[in-house]
This record gives sequence, structure tokens and C-alpha cells, in this order.
Amino acid sequence: MNAISELEFKQRLAGLSASERRSISAYLLKLKHAGEDARAERDRLMAEMDAGNKTRLTDLEKTTLASG
Repeated sequence: MNAISELEFKQRLAGLSASERRSISAYLLKLKHAGEDARAERDRLMAEMDAGNKTRLTDLEKTTLASG
């Protein structure tokens, strides 16, 4: 497979149907979340949550409304 430039890749994506773009997006997200870096980040976040560092949705909504 030949390497293509980012611009050429974006141009090819722009020519795809919405369904095809969704499929490619799902595939790229799968690749992103399957890596060791992603696993390490999930493990770190889960350890923080296990230690009690959690944010309730209501607190998050209050913070978001106050800053916006």
C-alpha cells in the first residue's frame, strides 16, 4: 500500500457516503482504544475512581452552567 498525504486522505474521506464515514470513524476509534496507552489511561482512571475521586453528574452540570 502506498503512503498518502493527510490532505489526500481527507479528500478521499470527503467523497465517501455518511455511512462509509461512520464505519471508518468506528474503526479508527477501535484502534485508538485498543492500544496499550489507552489501556494504561483507563487503568489509571479506574484506580482514581476506586480511590474515591469521582464527580457526580449534578456537580458537573453545576460547574458547566456556572462557567458558560
